[in-house]
Amino acid sequence: MVVNSDSRQWALLAAAAADSKKATDIIVQNVKEDLLITDYFVIATGANNRQVDAITEAIEEKLRKEAGVKPIGREGLEEQTWVLLDYGDIVVHVFQPEIREYYRLESLWSDAPMVDLGEAGIEQPEYSERIEKLVAIAKERLISTLVGEEASKLQ
Repeated sequence: MVVNSDSRQWALLAAAAADSKKATDIIVQNVKEDLLITDYFVIATGANNRQVDAITEAIEEKLRKEAGVKPIGREGLEEQTWVLLDYGDIVVHVFQPEIREYYRLESLWSDAPMVDLGEAGIEQPEYSERIEKLVAIAKERLISTLVGEEASKLQ
């Protein structure tokens, strides 16, 4: 599958916008190998309806102003417990904690590589214990892959 070269940048912009509104448990997953319909998932948590709304608005504004894109689909705006913004090449999910814990969406594609949030300017993301473990596993997997690639080059 060919990935839109802008999709990674869009995902990073969305993550940065979520962080600007104090979202927690922000992750960006590269799901292009697992899903045919999108390249990246951006998943974040807001503590309550008002914060989910603020995060969602910040993401839409940042992507509109800096990338010139608008979502092709928006769901969950009335309940504000799980908002989905579909940009085609990226899909953004903003959850309240209980709903995120129930669905564990990031675990469905746990083999999908996670993007380092440092690329989005997020130096110290706030993670719950469960998400912190997932991020640590993803980092270990990446390091293992990189070491394996370097070893194969030496042979």
